[in-house]
Amino acid sequence: MELLRKLTQNFGPSGCETALHDIIKAEVENYVDEVYSDVLGNLIAHKKGNGKKVMVCAHADEIGIMVKSIDDKGYIHFTNIGGLGTFTSIYQRVQFANGTVGVVSYEVKDGGAKNLKFDDLYIDIGASSKEEAEKLVSVGDQAMFLGDFAETGENVISKAMDDRAGVYVMIEALKMMKDCPNDLYYVFTSQEEVGLRGAKGAAFDIAPEYALAIDVTDTGDTPGCSRMAVKLGDGACIKVLDSSIICSKAIRDLLTDLSEEKGIKVQYEVLKAGGTDAGAIFATKSGALTGGVSIPTRYIHTPSEMVNKFDLKECIRLVAAFSEHNMEDVK
Repeated sequence: MELLRKLTQNFGPSGCETALHDIIKAEVENYVDEVYSDVLGNLIAHKKGNGKKVMVCAHADEIGIMVKSIDDKGYIHFTNIGGLGTFTSIYQRVQFANGTVGVVSYEVKDGGAKNLKFDDLYIDIGASSKEEAEKLVSVGDQAMFLGDFAETGENVISKAMDDRAGVYVMIEALKMMKDCPNDLYYVFTSQEEVGLRGAKGAAFDIAPEYALAIDVTDTGDTPGCSRMAVKLGDGACIKVLDSSIICSKAIRDLLTDLSEEKGIKVQYEVLKAGGTDAGAIFATKSGALTGGVSIPTRYIHTPSEMVNKFDLKECIRLVAAFSEHNMEDVK
């Protein structure tokens, strides 16, 4: 779990993903032929082969905030980077790239907290004036939410499991692979949380024939949640549908066949709302046969995202099996 801890606790809101690149590169460079970055902030690990061109990706960015203004009393007003809720942001701690820590609070308005908008929120870094705050933070600076890494039984809690858990799965899958008949690109994408941006550029450049996106997904196993046939601790999820894609049947069938062949426990994800990089890749250029492997996760887009160790292991096994499968017979 030490690698997962390092990945989740690192700084990397959308647009700042390169802070993670050294960690990822050190883990994968001995298992591929080349590792390089592109202008969009994607990190690409290429394992050369003579077969079909395959792209596997997970996004390296996390949700965060950006400073809009600093008032005369030194309070910081901000906008969201990615899908943040006002309710889940209140009284959370944030940390800027230079280490400055603040607390999110809100201006009391008629109707109470239930009617809050982002414009009502502010960050208190302990400054007593605008001038004092500006010594530490500037307009345009980004911050991540703080959420310590903790193991609780077979589950793990941290901020940024979305999608550092996916990054972790890809790294470990690459280490597990024994063979590679495909021309394989493992892409750690940028700016997924703000519009699948890095994946679009990477897919346009690589032009894969087959693709797989690794990301987190909701569960249907907590009180009062939306009905969904996904449980924490019940294995890897084969994505069927989300709001950005109906996954290729050929890829879904392949993942199912591989799970049966290798004894990998799987469940199936039909996600009513939300999308992943798969939605950007499958429609790029002339398209690619695209699917997804998802990690069941509770409390997504909070600083306390929870995943299960068994699910992570099964996702690693499934992604490795997909990556080393000869795609010549997949139509």
